[in-house]
Amino acid sequence: MSDTLPNFQLLRPDTIQAAVAILHDTENAKLCAGGTDLIVNMRRGLATPKALVDLTAIKEMQQITNDTEGLHIGAGVTLSELAQNTPHSAIAQAALAIAGPGHRFAATVGGNLCLDTRCQYYNQSHWWRKSNDFCLKYRGETCHVAPSGNRCRAAFTGDLAPAFLVLGAEVDIASPQGIRRIPLAELYSGDGTDYLTLADNEIVTKIHLPPGSAKSVYGKIRIRGALDFPLAGVAIAAKKSARETRFRIALTGTNSRPVLLDDPAPFTTNDSAETYFSALNKAVQKAASPQRSTITAPLYRKQSIGALAARLAQGLTND
Repeated sequence: MSDTLPNFQLLRPDTIQAAVAILHDTENAKLCAGGTDLIVNMRRGLATPKALVDLTAIKEMQQITNDTEGLHIGAGVTLSELAQNTPHSAIAQAALAIAGPGHRFAATVGGNLCLDTRCQYYNQSHWWRKSNDFCLKYRGETCHVAPSGNRCRAAFTGDLAPAFLVLGAEVDIASPQGIRRIPLAELYSGDGTDYLTLADNEIVTKIHLPPGSAKSVYGKIRIRGALDFPLAGVAIAAKKSARETRFRIALTGTNSRPVLLDDPAPFTTNDSAETYFSALNKAVQKAASPQRSTITAPLYRKQSIGALAARLAQGLTND
């Protein structure tokens, strides 16, 4: 199989309702906005849609608004626009950590939240995958990362999801039945193959963040200082009072879904910083479950994300 794109029909609706109708009525159609991940997968033969539904003409999905109910971000907002127009540090940092400037000019919020899971046995050329007898995520019967299991362990590597999760995000999903709103965490299934809970004719259209001014931060482990997907990433939001600091922590890159940790115990004025953040490091490591989905050792990713989370959390207490 060559690196040329397969033949497909390009459809460009200008309303959400029209896009949903096309998805409902068109066989083997996929959504496309920036296309920074989808087009690469199509060139590698990982996706072979007969039609692409281009969402870039839907103005309703390209707006950011703020009111008494919070911040509302259209799924078609580009990463560059998001970084420049959000008051939340973690979201801006996560957006600017994705790929390179040219990618961020085209890539969208919805695309990153719905990013396909990744694995070194999946994101390869067709001949490479064929020589390994394919894998559970694509045409094969075995997950080469965990051969004894029956579930694909490809990792979710979107940077935005953990930042939105720690800030209490919800998403609007459009379908032929209308629009429903769910917590962002419910968008992900935890299976590397069927990684989203969306039906084939559903679209993430908007992200909602409740009002509030929690301090937040995002950091990621990667080989290069730019372009790379996270080997492990962590977002943290902190709410401080005179007596304590409460954290919300979410991870990406280590599991088949973004992971929101159970609320850790608060850091109080009576706690030893060394003891508390050492325990926080261990709690993050326990929540992370990196597999051999990259060439970087899982143990390194587990230990690194724990150390990074502890350092970022401690930094928020000092701000």
